[in-house]
Amino acid sequence: MNYEHLGQRIREERLKHNLTQSKLAEDVNISDSYLGYIERGERSLSLETLVNLANRLGVTVDYLLHDSISPSDETIVDQFRSLIDQKSDAEKQMAIDVLKTMFSYLDHE
Repeated sequence: MNYEHLGQRIREERLKHNLTQSKLAEDVNISDSYLGYIERGERSLSLETLVNLANRLGVTVDYLLHDSISPSDETIVDQFRSLIDQKSDAEKQMAIDVLKTMFSYLDHE
C-alpha cells in the first residue's frame, strides 16, 4: 500500500473542506500529530480510522485507496455500469460509439 498517496488524498480532501488537522483529528477521535503522520505517509492506520476519515470527509474508502487498488476486469465493468446507469438509451449508445472510436484509434497507433 502506498501510504504517501493515501495521506496526500486525505490532505487534499481535508483542505477542500477547509478543515485544520486539529479539527479533523478531533472529529475522528485521533491526535492531530497522528493525523500529520498519516498525511505525510509516515504511519499506517487502522481500518476503523480509515473509515472514520472517509465518512467525515464525505468520500468512499475506495476513493482514498484509489492508488493502492489494482482494478480487476469486474471492477472496471462495474465502473462503466455505474457511469451509464440512469442514462438514456441514446446516451448509452453515444458512449459506446465514443469508446469504439477511441479503441479504433489506439489500435492503429
